[in-house]
This record gives sequence, C-alpha cells and structure tokens, in this order.
Amino acid sequence: MFSSFMVNAWIVGSIVAIVAGCVGFFVVLRGSSFAAHSLPLGAFPGAAAATLLGVNQIFGLIAFAALGVIGISQLSRRGRHEVATALSLVTLLGLGTLLLSRTTEYSQEVFGLLFGEVLGISTSAVLPVAALGAVSIAAILLLFRPLLLNALSPDLGEARGVRAGGIEFLFLAVLALATAMALPVVGALLVFSLMIGPASAARSFVDRPLPALFCAVAISLATVWAAIALAYVTDWPVGFFVGLFGAISYGLGRLRAWGRVAPRVRLAKA
Repeated sequence: MFSSFMVNAWIVGSIVAIVAGCVGFFVVLRGSSFAAHSLPLGAFPGAAAATLLGVNQIFGLIAFAALGVIGISQLSRRGRHEVATALSLVTLLGLGTLLLSRTTEYSQEVFGLLFGEVLGISTSAVLPVAALGAVSIAAILLLFRPLLLNALSPDLGEARGVRAGGIEFLFLAVLALATAMALPVVGALLVFSLMIGPASAARSFVDRPLPALFCAVAISLATVWAAIALAYVTDWPVGFFVGLFGAISYGLGRLRAWGRVAPRVRLAKA
C-alpha cells in the first residue's frame, strides 16, 4: 500500500482532499452545489480536446472549466443562476460529444475521468496538481472574508465594498481550478461529492466558520485516504469509495443536525 508506485496516489489524493475541503466549505455555504456538479461535467470534454490537439489534459480541463465559468457568470446577469448553469453545462456537453466522436483512442481515459484513476497517477502529474492546489488554497485564503460576508449577509458585504457579481465570478474561477485539478483523481461524476459531503457534515458538527473549514478538510482527507486504501485492497474504483464515504459523512452530519433540533422542538411543544 505504501510502495513506490503508490506514493503519487497518496500525495495527489491528499492535495485534492485539502482543496476540496476548502472550496467545498464555500460551495455549501453559498448554495452552489449545482455549479459544483456542473463544472466537472462541463470540463470533462476538455480532456478530449487536449487529446486531439496533442497537449496535456490538464490544459484542456482548465480551458473548458473556464468556458463554464464565463458562461455561468455572463448568463446569470440576465437570468436565474441555476438556468445559466444548466445552459452552460448543456452547451459544453454538446461540444464534448462532438470532440469525443472525432477520436477512437480515448476509451480508457474517458473511464478514468468519469470515475477516477488515482492509482494510475504518474509522477509528471504531481507538479501540475500541486501547483493548481496551491493557487486554489491561496485564493480561498485571500477571499475568505469577502466570500463569508457575501454568503452570510450580502447587504453587509455590499456596504463594505464586496460586489456580489465580482465575488461570484472569482469564486467560480477558484471552483473551476479545483475541478480541473480533482477530475483525474476522483472523476467528473464524483468530484462534487468530495466537496459537498465533508463540507455539509462539517457545518453540522461545527458552528464557527474557520473551525468548520478545517473540519471539512479533515473529513475530506479521511475520505480520500480511506478510499485509496480500500481501492488498493479491493481493486475497485476509488470513485466508488469517495462517493460512498461522502454520502456517509453527509448522513452523519444530517443526524447531528437533527439531534440538535429535535430537543428544541420537544421543548417548544412542551
């Protein structure tokens, strides 16, 4: 489990978990779950474009994630946010279908990008993932207070100079970077579960923002480490375990929240 070829899996998996915990905290806080689900699916065809052009997959993923961010932010100005997200997703998936139809040498890569292939991470992929992870975490730390103000009290944020449109665009850009980085590890279909499950559980267990963010990172790390270990032992896709533990952590968080509310309800009825 800790042999030489597994070192990359542990390093990259840990980086992805830390970033997913940080970004996922604000995904849950801002109610951006649909965007966190759509951007990975919209970015996924970018790998096909990169293959056709003969460049590194990560550049294609970043490019398509950026297109998704631009589409969502521009269309949201004249309509509802969820509609803009859906339209951007449909457009990118349509373009991806065209690109995928132009190559016949992509079946294994498609499987890996859909369901995750952390055990197959090469040494050359570690540096790009680490670089994108560092940028994503630095951006979250830099934007922590504005994002928090905008999510909890938009009016107070506006009064303190936090423009809702600008902070939304910046957050989507960070989410796109995290998506492009996490896709090859946990897959497009399950990257959002790594962001949503641990972060939702953390909000149920911890009330204060900064400790809740650290709690989300800790749960995300535990999820990824357990998923890698079990994928190595069972030879099952790592994405399955990420999705399973993400759902379990979310369920435990809901039980914790219910445990807090139920006594108050009984007291109110008494």
